[in-house]
Amino acid sequence: MLILMTNNTFTKVREVFKNGAPGEKVLLRGWVHRKMEVKNRVFLVLRDSTGTIQCVVHKDSVPESVWSKAKAITRESSFIVEGVVKPDKRAPGGLEITVSNIEIVGISSIFPIFGRESVEYLLDNRHLWIRSRKLTAVFKVKHTVLDACREFFLKRGWWEVTPPIITMSACEGGATLFELNYFGEKAYLSQSAQLYLEVLIYSLEKVWAITPSFRAEKSRTRRHLSEYTHLEAEASWYNMEDMMRVTEDLIHHVVKRVLEERLEELEFLGRKTELLEDLKPPFPRITYDEAIDVLRRQGLPIDWGEDLGADEERKLTENFDTPFFITLFPKKIKAFYMKLCPSNPELVLGFDMLAPEGYGEIIGGSQREDDYDNLLARIIEAGLNPEEYKWYLDLRKYGSVPHSGFGLGVERLVMWITGLDHIRDATPFPRFRERAYP
Repeated sequence: MLILMTNNTFTKVREVFKNGAPGEKVLLRGWVHRKMEVKNRVFLVLRDSTGTIQCVVHKDSVPESVWSKAKAITRESSFIVEGVVKPDKRAPGGLEITVSNIEIVGISSIFPIFGRESVEYLLDNRHLWIRSRKLTAVFKVKHTVLDACREFFLKRGWWEVTPPIITMSACEGGATLFELNYFGEKAYLSQSAQLYLEVLIYSLEKVWAITPSFRAEKSRTRRHLSEYTHLEAEASWYNMEDMMRVTEDLIHHVVKRVLEERLEELEFLGRKTELLEDLKPPFPRITYDEAIDVLRRQGLPIDWGEDLGADEERKLTENFDTPFFITLFPKKIKAFYMKLCPSNPELVLGFDMLAPEGYGEIIGGSQREDDYDNLLARIIEAGLNPEEYKWYLDLRKYGSVPHSGFGLGVERLVMWITGLDHIRDATPFPRFRERAYP
């Protein structure tokens, strides 16, 4: 039985294409991605985590038992195949396997996804659709994005920390909190780890974390998830400009790594990479006031003081072929913790980074309010209970320091880098309004 072979015995599909020599004997294992029968031949496309390769079973060249297995095996069955590497210009990738032996490990029932199914059907069968080559390519890119983020911070002396996702107070708007019963007390799923990260800068100075965040937003757009992967960073002694430079260097580093390691996946996804290849900081910067002027000139009716939604962001991105910043927002549309602009207290020292091509905001950040009295006034002004933020206010009483931070939506970044039409495909099991299966 082939299945008793050790892990070291098996060859990955990518290794065959990279190192395989004509006539070399190989042992592969995976799943039947496609199957086709033509006269006395059965074509099985084997899929493993590294790619796909065509395996050909010739009736006249194998025992009857092997031929019977080739005939009986179904799409998405798991199997082991033994054979010889053979060059063939007609085969995808120019190589194929001439099969000498097959072992069926797990026979598959008729696979319920054939192609051209509706989005809702594929979401209902996400646990099976997740095997698609498209989602596999996206998740490989996402892996590299996360690995590149970690590399970026570790090489620059930042400390990775583990803040909680159960919180007793809101970081952003209370209307988008998921409430839960925490042993008889009211608690919430975290919208952001920011407030906890601020605690840690007084000992570690520069900290960052990757955690899930939750927003109970009613909107169901191509950019929104109720649960998403949140990369957040906070640093003492940093002003807004310092933190903006961190974010643009981070994005440049991540995109460079993806281009180095995941070009094959980007090409499979049909992503045009010219814009990514030309990306280089510093990124352009415009103020909120300038953004309003641009939108008005482009025919969008918007009043000063209104928040920028998806339509406005998409319109602004038409003016740039690279990520860009919007800075100095009206305080009434931004969170209570953002520091007021010294030259105009109606504005805050906040920034958003928008991705081009209509993708919009991928990063939001600011210099944080470091003065106790100013922060208390902003909490009250926002209609929040100061008692719930006593611990946060304490940070301004005991050795306060100028500091800044940001939050990056990992799925939004992946969505832009891969050129996806919808954010749901940037995460294995998307959660948004009226959708929480499986």
